[in-house]
Order: sequence, then structure tokens, then C-alpha cells
Amino acid sequence: MLEKIQDTRDFLEECWDELRKVTWPDYEQLRSVTIVVILFSIAVSLVIWIMDITVRQALEFIMGIFGA
Repeated sequence: MLEKIQDTRDFLEECWDELRKVTWPDYEQLRSVTIVVILFSIAVSLVIWIMDITVRQALEFIMGIFGA
């Protein structure tokens, strides 16, 4: 039981040491990366939307050929 408590304590200390090594972004970096993520998300959404419309129209055309 004491070994588990010591292992947990060691783990938490190592986590804290690693967190102190992290270089956190400043406001400008955070803002620019956020803008990139938003623009990329919009671009991917547009591509998926165009693909959806294209496939829907193709299926409607094929179904129209067979009278469905």
C-alpha cells in the first residue's frame, strides 16, 4: 500500500516537473494558431459540403435514369 502511494507521489512530481518545462504560447501565437484552425475547419467543411452536393446530384441523376 505504501509503495502505491509513493509511486503516485513520484508520478505527480514528475508530471509537475514536465509541466514546468513546457513553453506556453503567448497571446499572439495563440491568436494566430486559432485563426489558422478556424480557417482550416471552414475549408474542410466547404470541401465536404461540395462533395455532399456532388454525390447527391449524381445519385439523383442515376435514380432519375431508372425512374426511381
